[in-house]
Amino acid sequence: MTQVAFHFGAPDKLAYALRLLRKAVAAGARIMVLADDDLLQRLDAALWASATTDFRPHCVGTAAPDVLARSPIVLAEPGLGLATHTFDVLVNLSAAMPHDIERYQRVIEVVSTDEEDRAQARQRWKWYTDHGYAIDRQDLQLRS
Repeated sequence: MTQVAFHFGAPDKLAYALRLLRKAVAAGARIMVLADDDLLQRLDAALWASATTDFRPHCVGTAAPDVLARSPIVLAEPGLGLATHTFDVLVNLSAAMPHDIERYQRVIEVVSTDEEDRAQARQRWKWYTDHGYAIDRQDLQLRS
C-alpha cells in the first residue's frame, strides 16, 4: 500500500519543496509535484535558478512524452492525466485531493502554516484515513 506522509507547518512551501525534491532526486526517485499554476511557475523558476551543482532536471506535465519519460521531476496541476508515466513519489502542494495515489510508492502532502491550507489538509487526511491509509505525521515546526 502507498505510504502517506503529511509534512505540517512548512513556513514556505516553495523552499520546503525545493529541499524535498533535492533529497528525493539524490535518492534516485522520480517525483510528480502537484500544485496550482502560480506555485508551479515559481517552483519551475526556482529549479532553473538553482546553482549548477544543485540543478535538478525537471519538466512541466504538458511536455512532450519523451521529455516526460526522462525527467526525474514533473510539475503538474491537479487533474492532468499522466497515467501512462511512472513515478515513485507524489508531492502534493495543492489543496486538491490527488487521484490514482495507488500508482505511487509514497505520497507527501506538504501543508503550510496558513489556516485555510491546514483546513484543506484535514479534509485530505480524513479521506486517506477513511480509505485505510496509515499516515506518517511530520511536524516541521518541531524541527526548527
